[in-house]
Amino acid sequence: MLTALKGSAFEWQKPVLETLPIHIKAMIEALPNPVLKDLEEIRVRENRPLMVCSRGRDYFVNKEGRLVQTADASYIVTHDDTKCILQLISDYSIYAFDEEIKNGYITLKGGHRVGMAGKAVLENGKIKTLNYINSFNIRISREVIGAADKAMKYITCENQVFHTLILSPPQMGKTTLLRDVARKLSDGFPGFRGVKVVIVDERSEIAGCFRGIPQRQVGVRTDVLDGCPKALGIMMAIRSLSPRVIITDEIGRPEDATAVEEALNAGIKIIASAHASDLSDALTRPFLSGLLSKKIFERIIVLGNSLGVGTMEKIYDSDLCTRLLGNPVR
Repeated sequence: MLTALKGSAFEWQKPVLETLPIHIKAMIEALPNPVLKDLEEIRVRENRPLMVCSRGRDYFVNKEGRLVQTADASYIVTHDDTKCILQLISDYSIYAFDEEIKNGYITLKGGHRVGMAGKAVLENGKIKTLNYINSFNIRISREVIGAADKAMKYITCENQVFHTLILSPPQMGKTTLLRDVARKLSDGFPGFRGVKVVIVDERSEIAGCFRGIPQRQVGVRTDVLDGCPKALGIMMAIRSLSPRVIITDEIGRPEDATAVEEALNAGIKIIASAHASDLSDALTRPFLSGLLSKKIFERIIVLGNSLGVGTMEKIYDSDLCTRLLGNPVR
């Protein structure tokens, strides 16, 4: 039986807990409600402690579902556990998910993602599949409606959209912000008419597609290219979907830059994210530095956690020296 916890904070339980062996499922259900409410990850590693991550902190979990201080006191994951999880997430047909496994993850209903680690099998220098899978990162996808409310006045002006780059370290809310930006641009809001949006979702994180259908609210005028490499997806969108705005996550390769510039030449607005702790960090990276030096992005938003995860720490215009935001805003 699932724990009787209600509300959007607990909507992840059914699709996520169904991927776990019965006894591990019971351990997770027994966790304290505040930990469950903000659960971010369940880490299952063969022959190592069962762990969870909540509010940015890691915890060891024992067989009764209690949080413990040491690895020795925690539940140690077995080979049978990891074998069972692999069967459950693949619906007992591992070969049907060969493409997802090659990419290192499977997306669950609800947009939650199971990352996997094991032995990479190479073919012509590329990963063909993973064997001996023994480690899982079950990452809870959370939808925060309204996450982009305070950012929209920087991203839009009247009915215009600015080319925008969102910078932050991992797990600071980039994807959550992008998802809600897509929803608001697509649906429209007071003072802004909705526009056509394409999400190029290479890692199935923004829209959280399950069998091609977005599991998250990304807007009525939004098309999603799920699992599609960013550079290819941007070009496909330009040629066939006539978007006003293209949104994509974690640009970082030379071909991404080329595709971004193609979109700009086609008159399409780009909203993207990238890994960097701040603007100075971004400027040290050749790929990002090149884009920033060309002043392609009219707005650069830096996320952090000074007021909690997802805090807008700084916002710059394309001159980079002009800060539009004086104090952090969550």
